[in-house]
Amino acid sequence: MAAQETDAGSRITITEIARQAGVSVPTVSRVVNGRSDVSPQTRARVEDLLRRHGYRRRPASSPSRAALLDLVFNDLDSPWTVEIIRGVEEEAHTAGVGTVVSAVHGRSGDAREWIRTLRARASDGVILVTSALESSLHEELRILGVPLVVVDPGGSPGLDVPTIGAANWSGGLAATQHLLSLGHRRIGLIAGPPRLLCSRARLDGYRAALEGAGVTPDDTLVVPGDFRPESGHAGCHALLDLPEPPTALFAAGDQMALGAVEALRGRGLRVPQDMSVVGFDDLPEVRWSAPPLTTIRQPLADMGALAVRTVLRLTRGEQPDSPRVELGTDLVVRASTAPPAS
Repeated sequence: MAAQETDAGSRITITEIARQAGVSVPTVSRVVNGRSDVSPQTRARVEDLLRRHGYRRRPASSPSRAALLDLVFNDLDSPWTVEIIRGVEEEAHTAGVGTVVSAVHGRSGDAREWIRTLRARASDGVILVTSALESSLHEELRILGVPLVVVDPGGSPGLDVPTIGAANWSGGLAATQHLLSLGHRRIGLIAGPPRLLCSRARLDGYRAALEGAGVTPDDTLVVPGDFRPESGHAGCHALLDLPEPPTALFAAGDQMALGAVEALRGRGLRVPQDMSVVGFDDLPEVRWSAPPLTTIRQPLADMGALAVRTVLRLTRGEQPDSPRVELGTDLVVRASTAPPAS
């Protein structure tokens, strides 16, 4: 019965929550289960008590393993997210664990609604992917006692939690070194959003490669992007409009690279004869682009799988071997790069 659901720490019952809130037990149950038939004022009062007491529904599964994991993105409109989901789903299926995929779209209201439903379904663990939740929501997760792992952290996770990412700095270094080895010296960069750690690391790797080759980095060759094709298209046009355009381009994401290739095609320029292009991610579609794209392979599915294994360890009371894991990246050379035209 609902009145017997308790929190493992304070052992608070919803009967006690109802008494303190001055409402009935069924009303508290409706709030806990995310039902809409509760007035906003009553819902706010009950939710405040649930947070203060760190209330969680008792999981129906055995406490020896997780039965349900939440996988949370900022949005779901990128092939990049599909690869993460694939890795999470395969590993979770092997472990006999269910997954719930959500998107919070960077909006506070969406994030709070997700927290509300998370409490209702009593998920055993959470995997956040490049999601910057407010510090207050991180605190609610901590109070709930839900194990948390962050994949490809957008910034400081805000809590002392395990993080899993890719070797973005060495990937940016390898992409730029490849172009340098072909003889390019004016190399443009379409960067990712500067608020993200991965974007800053790829930019730093690009600059380190140039400096290592004795090439002074030129800030006019770096243009902003947001990992979407449209920003790659616009960024490429901006670079082509320079008095002295680059002979090669490193786009810090495959979708931006594909947008750049389309911009070059629209200008009547050929890849790689007129400009070499390198991406980052190795999404499935880039091997079939025209020409097939040279890129940095980021092990997205492996990152998702490792996140599942890590959060399952946390549910068993075990600690990961390292609080911060970076999986290796690899240069994949295809047909979009060549020596500069004479």
